[in-house]
Amino acid sequence: MNESLVDSFTEWAGCVEPRLRHALTASFGSQLGKDAAADALAHAWVHWDVVSVTENRLGYVYGVGRNMARRAAPRRPVFVPVSVERLPDVEPKLPKAIAALPERQRAVITLVYGYEWTLSEVAELLGTTKTTVQNHAERGLAALRKSLGVQP
Repeated sequence: MNESLVDSFTEWAGCVEPRLRHALTASFGSQLGKDAAADALAHAWVHWDVVSVTENRLGYVYGVGRNMARRAAPRRPVFVPVSVERLPDVEPKLPKAIAALPERQRAVITLVYGYEWTLSEVAELLGTTKTTVQNHAERGLAALRKSLGVQP
């Protein structure tokens, strides 16, 4: 691989790695998400000549990581339990309730409300529209409220 491709990959990967890791941990839990992000970036490195000219590089690499994680994933992701020190700021049942959401709702809820991504950023990552992301957010929040017994 020539030096300019190495430099362009290094710069791109340094910028997107945190976002990729956040997106995959939102869907698959902490450890599997981190592993999937690393594997997806390795795939991008090997195929950088193709990935570098892809219109939505982050979305493409997210899809690669998602597919890798799905092959290795347990039925539902495992999220870190809430420590006693975090109470009452975080509902102890929240990690389990988020894990029970469908994958898209789980990703949208975590990225929008946990990592403060915009609807546009999530839509670009998932390759969908802002309206679809908004619908997933609304449905996910309704499911969480129901699961946790919280009224809006």
